[in-house]
Amino acid sequence: MDFVSIRIITGDVARLVAFYERATGVRAMWAGEDFAELRTPNATLAIAGTRTVPLFAPGSARPADNHSVITEFRVDDVDRVHRSLTGFVTDFVNEPTTMPWGNRSLLFRDPDGNLVNFFTPVTPAAIEKFAR
Repeated sequence: MDFVSIRIITGDVARLVAFYERATGVRAMWAGEDFAELRTPNATLAIAGTRTVPLFAPGSARPADNHSVITEFRVDDVDRVHRSLTGFVTDFVNEPTTMPWGNRSLLFRDPDGNLVNFFTPVTPAAIEKFAR
């Protein structure tokens, strides 16, 4: 098995795609007005509109209703990224903070209120973990 993507359901695909393109620097690949993907070397962030939900199961997902998942991106320098996002991101949950597990993390919310974590491994153990 290979984990390849996570999908966010939104009421405004264009707005959310534009946000993630700006925040990550990754250009989206569109497959119609209701679906786009931001592909990185290790995983894909898919963003889909509410009209796609009935294709799987009507009512199975609701936009802007996530209270448990954090979408995470490893970045080279989380402090530099924080400076570049200041003025663009409107809801920082925390400033860059070094976590007990060795990552320096920046937590914020996207326009739908979903939590996003940008992090940089900073301790030897965390750096080793991601060197593989």
